[in-house]
Amino acid sequence: MNKSKSLIVLTVLIGLLSAVAAGIGVFSRGGEAPAEFTSLHGQVVQLYGQGLYRLESVSTAAQAIAQDYVTLFLGLPLLIVSLWQYLRGGLRGKLLLAGTLGYFLYTYISMTFAANYNSLFLLYVWLSTLSLFAFILSIQEIDLKQLPYAFSSKLPRRGIAILMFCMALFVSMLHLSRIIPALLSGTVPEVLEHYTSYNIAALDLGLIAPTTILAGILLLRRQPWGYLLAAVLVIKGVTLATAVTAMMINQALVGVKIAPQEMSITLLTVVTVYFAVRLLANVRSEPALSEINR
Repeated sequence: MNKSKSLIVLTVLIGLLSAVAAGIGVFSRGGEAPAEFTSLHGQVVQLYGQGLYRLESVSTAAQAIAQDYVTLFLGLPLLIVSLWQYLRGGLRGKLLLAGTLGYFLYTYISMTFAANYNSLFLLYVWLSTLSLFAFILSIQEIDLKQLPYAFSSKLPRRGIAILMFCMALFVSMLHLSRIIPALLSGTVPEVLEHYTSYNIAALDLGLIAPTTILAGILLLRRQPWGYLLAAVLVIKGVTLATAVTAMMINQALVGVKIAPQEMSITLLTVVTVYFAVRLLANVRSEPALSEINR
């Protein structure tokens, strides 16, 4: 089975560059003491004041550092394992690699457009581009027509579809619960702090939520794209949900108040891990696929 040399090279580059970016984010120190900043909307924001994220708010810096920890100690090991599985051949490795690359794509697009400008801006841009190209190549490696037959009958298809809908609901409610009250009161969401746009909400509401809904619907209909989107989103969801959980824990540690409904991400993380394991465990072997083709 031929392997894409371009995909391998891009994946290795993503691993190396993300290790540098996340390592600097976690271990950079120095800077002035935390300072107050009045935003364009009149909000008084406490800046983090230290290391790479010194210009971020205390809340956002806590989230970014937690994300970097997850990238270093979960995302990168998973990227190495998924590349190794891909090199061994088989659909399981392809799906695992595509889902893991989806995490890096989301992470560094978020850092490129949502974080305040810092010394790693170009690195974020490069990682976004490399992740996008690698993700596209990884999707092209999968035989879409045969994908519905690539899973055993024990695949919890309805359960995964329900998980897709729950993901969309969680993401939508998380952001809309902040946006709608602000619209009704003629103010801006408190979470906006000193940032000029709610970029993460734009990404989640405009792309992630609709895609997960579409994945759930197509999976219930046994459509090839449903299996592909659901598989990628479930695997990506393991790292992303873990990162969000870590963000909220780190926010709480620095004194940021976390709404009770936001902590439901912890349960969602556990459920996502369960379905990711079930999904990968029910991938048929290559010989089984060849028998189908006959």
